[in-house]
Formats: sequence, structure tokens, C-alpha cells
Amino acid sequence: MIGFTLGRYFFMRYLSITFWFFLGVAGLVFIISFTEFAGRAGGLPNYSAGYALAFAALQTPMIMQQAVPFICLISGIVTLVSLNRRYELVVTRSAGISAWQFLFPICLAAFFCGVLALAALNPFAAYGVERSESIETNLRGNQPKAMPDTPWIKQRTSEGETIIGAQSALNLGLELHGATFLRINQNGEIGERIDARVAHLREGHWELLEATRYGEGGLPEHVDMLQVPTNLTPEYVLERLANPESIPFYELPRKIAAARSFGLSADAFAMHFHSLAALPVLLVTMTLIAATVSMRFARMGQSVTIILGGVLAGFLLYVVSVLVQAFGSAGFVPPIAAAWFPVIVAGFFGVTFLLYREDG
Repeated sequence: MIGFTLGRYFFMRYLSITFWFFLGVAGLVFIISFTEFAGRAGGLPNYSAGYALAFAALQTPMIMQQAVPFICLISGIVTLVSLNRRYELVVTRSAGISAWQFLFPICLAAFFCGVLALAALNPFAAYGVERSESIETNLRGNQPKAMPDTPWIKQRTSEGETIIGAQSALNLGLELHGATFLRINQNGEIGERIDARVAHLREGHWELLEATRYGEGGLPEHVDMLQVPTNLTPEYVLERLANPESIPFYELPRKIAAARSFGLSADAFAMHFHSLAALPVLLVTMTLIAATVSMRFARMGQSVTIILGGVLAGFLLYVVSVLVQAFGSAGFVPPIAAAWFPVIVAGFFGVTFLLYREDG
């Protein structure tokens, strides 16, 4: 059995390498985000470097949350390769300690990184997504995005049918910027169009600010404030318009339960919740993948091949996970199965390969 001192050494060695990798990647992500936003929004009237710095700082946590599996994969490879290069694993094996014993503290450290990402990084990432979208929306003002990604929703009231779209949705979908309301008449045609700078969902109505009404053949009518009746609930709008990444991990179960109590599927939010819940286990799986390509003693000229093989295997797992998660978000696959199945299968492959290599 591996001793406490040696286990702690492997544990801290992995955490130290992961920490420095995380800082380096975060700095690189910040610079890229700053440059990308400056190039995209540099021509806007109210643009300043402060906006770009704030946007990059708010976007970095979410990107880092997505990069955590790759960081842990590279950290696992570098940790094991460095231990091999310094003959520490050779000495450990000669003392009668098996690979499973000295891999345990490294896998435990990877699991700890996953829990830390959920507890500390995820709330900042969710807040950053919401605030960065707000910064860009306020900076653009009335200038629309090139390709708005907010879906259209439809409501039916006593006044008829209305189709609602927007350039962007903030405040979990309850605040629409660049909103468009298309009111359908009895003939199934567009009888009236209303464009508003901002639309807020209130109790029983939409509150439109700085609105312009376009009737059938009439002149545009500008209105400072206008109310449009609605029977939409905040839970429905949340499920349809809100970005799941803007909701912290600990709030997702309550949002999912509220949406399902109104008969909504909430598959996208359930998929996001289960993918986050599987993150610690995914990091352990990445560590096992790292072990499969770096456990054997490596000489000076083999490191690049080893690292590329591990990165390729991790990238393949990531692609499969994203593909299955897309089916889960669309409702074709149960979200819990879509989140956990690739991780468990990859973990079994890693364990099987190590069993074959270590125990024959």
C-alpha cells in the first residue's frame, strides 16, 4: 500500500502542474478574447478598451470551464512523464507499489479539480456569460448583430397569435433587446409589427420600451411605452430563451423542476446539469487516458509522440461527448445517459488497457 507521504507527493505534484497550466491557458484565453472582441466591436461608437477588458475577463471563466478536461489531460501526461524521466516511478515500482496504488492519488487530485471547478469556477462562468452578453448588447445599442441566435417564440391570447423574436435575450430570457412582435390577424397574415428597443416580461404582459408600430398600410407610430398581453410564464420563457450556461450548477435543479412542473421538457438545462455533474468523473477518465500513454518508461525522443497520442485520445472523447450531448439537448437521448455514457465507456477502456498492460 502506498504511504501517506508518497501519496501526498504525487497528489500535490499533479495539482501544482495543473495550477500552472491553468494560469497559462487562462492568460492566453484572456488575450485572445480581448483581441477578438476588440476586432468585432472596435467600430462601435461607444467602444473603449475598458469594455474589451471587461468582456474578456467575463468570458474567460466559461472558456476555462470548457478547457478543464484538456488541461487535466495534459497535466496527467506531463506529471507521469516527468516522474518517469526522474526515475521516481521506477523507484516506486521497485518498492513493490503497483500502478493502481500510485495512480490513486493522481486520480483523486483530478477528481478534486473537478469538484473545485463546479464549486468555484462554474458560478463565475455563469455570471460572466450573462454579464458579457449584457455588455455587448448595451455597447451595440440599436445596431443588430450579424446573426442573432435567439429563437422565436409564439404566444396565443384573446387578441390572437403573436410571434416574438429578439436580437438578444438577457436576465434569463425575461429581458429582450431588439425585440420584434409580429401580430397575426384572422386571415393568418401579419396584421401588425412592433419593434422595441427593450421588452420586459411582466405579470400578464410584455412591457415594450421605445417601440415602433407598423400597421397595415399606415405610417409608423412611435410609442415610448407599450403593453402587449401575454399568457407566457417566466418558466416557459426561461426554457425557450435562456442560455443554460448562464445558470449556476446549484440553481439548475430548481430551474429544471420549475420548468417540468409546467409541462416543459427542459432537456437543454438537464443536459447541461448532468454534463457538469459528470465533470469530476470525466477528469478521472482523462487521467486514466493520460496513464495509458505515459506509464511506460520514455526516453528523450518519445515525449512528443506520447503527448500527441494522449491529446488525440482526449480530443476524440471530447468530440463524442459533445455529439452525444447535442442529441441529449434535443431530447433524442435521455440527458443523464448522454452525459454519463461516453465518460463511463472511456473510463472502462482506460481501466481495461491498464489492466492488460500492468497485470497481463
